[in-house]
Amino acid sequence: MSSDPAHILPATPLSGRATQFLKFAGVGALATVLQYGVLIGCVELLHIRPVFGSSLGFGLSAALNYYLNYRYTFDSSAPHRVAAMRFGLVAGAGLLLNAVVIVLLTAHGRVPYLLAQIIATALVLVWNYTGSALWSFTASRHRHDGAGTGDSA
Repeated sequence: MSSDPAHILPATPLSGRATQFLKFAGVGALATVLQYGVLIGCVELLHIRPVFGSSLGFGLSAALNYYLNYRYTFDSSAPHRVAAMRFGLVAGAGLLLNAVVIVLLTAHGRVPYLLAQIIATALVLVWNYTGSALWSFTASRHRHDGAGTGDSA
């Protein structure tokens, strides 16, 4: 077995991987606009704590992210029940990472909430792309005939 890290990546040429990441980042930009809009609306208009506004925005943007990444970025053939469950786990870990960063950075007013969100967004972008590309939207480990999976044709 090779110890080369490229050996574990799905077979996508480097230029294809770069294009895929750019698509992922574009989808993420749309979802980020949604998340930040919800965050700012919650904090400025509804006077909700930033961690709750950010978390609500994260949840809404995750739904948009799933749909667009499944169809556009990864053109996935994984069954939705598998891809959605995997995406949910990756996004859930991303939500936890996002919330922890927001809480740690905004505690006692040390970092303004929008700067904290920018930092959290950068960290979650790396986490989400890695989890999505390597696991959430891959179908290579599924048998296509449905045998042994509990699927009916």
